[in-house]
Amino acid sequence: MGEFDDIRRDRTLGRRLAIMQPYFFPYVGYFQLVAAVDTFVFYDDVAFMKQGWINRNRLSLSGRTSWFTLPVVGGSSNLKINELEVQAGDAWRRKMLASVKQSYGKAPFFEPAYALLADLLLSGESSLSEIAQRSVVNVARYMGLTTEFLVSSGRYGNEEMCGAERVLDICKRERAVEYHNLPGGRALYSAEEFSAAGVELRFVEPNLTGYRQMAGAFEPGLSMLDVLMFNDRPALLRLLETESAR
Repeated sequence: MGEFDDIRRDRTLGRRLAIMQPYFFPYVGYFQLVAAVDTFVFYDDVAFMKQGWINRNRLSLSGRTSWFTLPVVGGSSNLKINELEVQAGDAWRRKMLASVKQSYGKAPFFEPAYALLADLLLSGESSLSEIAQRSVVNVARYMGLTTEFLVSSGRYGNEEMCGAERVLDICKRERAVEYHNLPGGRALYSAEEFSAAGVELRFVEPNLTGYRQMAGAFEPGLSMLDVLMFNDRPALLRLLETESAR
């Protein structure tokens, strides 16, 4: 693990935990959250968010920032993430791969980054949740992160709970002493409520440090695939360095 050994703690003392919906090759801030914790729970038995980040992200395609999207069958906020599948067939998969190859083929670390995308898309996996989860886990392992990944569906049996109540229930079950979230959680959670439950609430402030891209001004917040195209593993780990604040 190297640079992150010093932030890992003995699990007998309790874990640092994060909970997030599985996103398809999310931006670097998501992976900074992964790197900050011991255990990361994919929240896949919650409502799918249309026009969100679960099945899509942004890349620099054909010289401009564009969406690349997993086509979902019957995508509806009335369904849970783990209830959805992507469209059948491989035409859209090969089209996505061809677009990425055309746009990033000359990037210095194109081959290993492209392989992560190709191996996933050509696996034939149809579950939206599984594809999104694997995109995160495979990138994390490529970078050398040792974070433990768990999946909420079928593990906790607390679907009747919601909001902070459910998060704290998961924290209790996983013996978490710290709960880490991205800044959007500040409007959702109370430090006092978490403290009363014996859990310290902390927020990871995303570090969107610039790096070389294909051309033009630096565009922050693109998919991690863009980051992988231009950075070797030591540089990737440096980009993951951030701090969690209360």
